Parts: sequence; C-alpha cells; structure tokens
Amino acid sequence: MKPGSDIDTSQVDGNASPEIKHRMLRALQSMRRSTGKPSSSFENKIASRMQLTEASILSKTEEPEKFEGRVVVQVIVDEELLNVDENIHGGCTAMIIDICSTMPIYVLGASTSGHGEFGVSQSLNIVYHSPALLGDKLRVVSTTLALGSRALSSRCEVWNVTRHRLAASAVHVKMVPSKPKASESAKL
Repeated sequence: MKPGSDIDTSQVDGNASPEIKHRMLRALQSMRRSTGKPSSSFENKIASRMQLTEASILSKTEEPEKFEGRVVVQVIVDEELLNVDENIHGGCTAMIIDICSTMPIYVLGASTSGHGEFGVSQSLNIVYHSPALLGDKLRVVSTTLALGSRALSSRCEVWNVTRHRLAASAVHVKMVPSKPKASESAKL
C-alpha cells in the first residue's frame, strides 16, 4: 500500500509497478465517487462494480522486441446492469469495455515512456457474442494494439466465466487530443 493512501495494490496481479497499479485503482476509485447529486452517474454505477485484478507489461507474441499492456478486470452482473430481457444491457457492456480497454493504453505508456495517456475515444467497435445473466461473473481482458504519438488502440474481450463463453469483443481506437491554440484558449 502506498504511504498515506487507502488504496491497496497487493490484490492486483501482474508485473506493472505498484505506482502504476495505484494510479489505475485511483482512476477507478475517482469514477466511483458520487457526483454530489441525488443519483450517481451511469459511469459511477458501472465503475463501482469493477475490480482490477491484473496490470502487466508483456512482450508481444508476434514481435517479442515490442511490448503490450494487459489489464484484467472482473465484474459481477447485478440487477442494475440488466435490460428488460434480464441479461446485461448492451450499453452497460459498452461502458465496461470503454473503461477497461483504456487501461492497458495508460499502463503501457506509463511503463515504457513514463507518460501514460488516457486519450479520448475516436471509435469503439463492439461485437456481442452471447448474453450475460444476473449473477454471472465477467472477466474483461484488454490489451494494447498500438500506441502512436496521436492514435492509440486496444482490443478487449469480455468473457463470461460463469457460462464459459465469450460475451463480447471490441477494438477501441483513441486519440490524444490536440492542445488548444492560444487564440482558442483565450476565448474559453
């Protein structure tokens, strides 16, 4: 545990540094915080169910001199995530993928260059394979594809551990937003 912190990184497997694991847990924790309004946001509700279990930097299988970030998160499907057909809502799955597929991008950048980047979503392509039902345990495995100076990409698989099947898969492309020009920032 980092001194002066209530965030415990000891439960997170993987070879990412304790500092990077701490930053990932802190990011999840900040998403979980109440907005101060009577009801919390959609992101709060989704993030409150997520448990970071692994953060790693691995050699790419196809190109061993290159590295990839890998993050694993677990989620239990509860009533608030269900649609009218009583399986996980596609929007909830998309939010889980959006959050989880961003994490390995940050982990790899912070581990290799000392500067992690979350970026902003440019595209998120999801394929839904099978439904997840109330009480099902999901294991979300996300890995980086490529980190460029502007474009960042990752892939994500949502595995239904309870039913031993793939629930969804995705490719997420993010971009580093450009800095506002001096004349634009003066208008803001």
